[in-house]
Amino acid sequence: MTKKLIGAAIAATAITAPAVALAQTGPAVLVVDIDRVGSECNACKVAAGQFQTMVNQAQARAQQLRTQLQTAGAPLQTAINALNGKAPDAALQARITAFQTQENNANTELTNSQQNLQSIQANINRQILEKLGPITDAILKARGASIVMARNSTLANADAVDVSADVLAQINAQLPSISVTPMPQPAGTAAPTTGPVAPVPAPTTPPRRGR
Repeated sequence: MTKKLIGAAIAATAITAPAVALAQTGPAVLVVDIDRVGSECNACKVAAGQFQTMVNQAQARAQQLRTQLQTAGAPLQTAINALNGKAPDAALQARITAFQTQENNANTELTNSQQNLQSIQANINRQILEKLGPITDAILKARGASIVMARNSTLANADAVDVSADVLAQINAQLPSISVTPMPQPAGTAAPTTGPVAPVPAPTTPPRRGR
């Protein structure tokens, strides 16, 4: 997950120099090893570990919600089936309503949590991009190049044009840590209040009334 995350960030920062720079003697194209930066960046490794912990907690919470709904729904479904199409009495109807409320609350929690997790991922990308753009631009100008590309997007390249070590050193120096938190919220906008979860299907389906 982190390599894809970092890779997307790097790929988005390919920088082209002005046309006047084409006459310089340095290599016209520089490349960056995305996998290396994504796996060796100090802050990226720490953030990846923290993010994975959140995903694991989210998956555990989603499973807990599914189990709770299955436990509550099974006997309720049995009671509904026993009606043989008759209308439920007041007590059973109250149980049905309570279950539907429980399921709606669970689905709302999962939705809010998923949005929270996506916001955290976007914020990680934002912090990387804020440093990566200027770093890549500075290296491009210092080398007299016209563009910086992701190494895995090229068919072949010489080691001399690979500036991954320079990018990695600068990232480590300028980005000592990454805040693994949701994107900053605009003034007056409330952030989700529940914890993050990984994508999961709806916990269950409401009990069906017998026919």
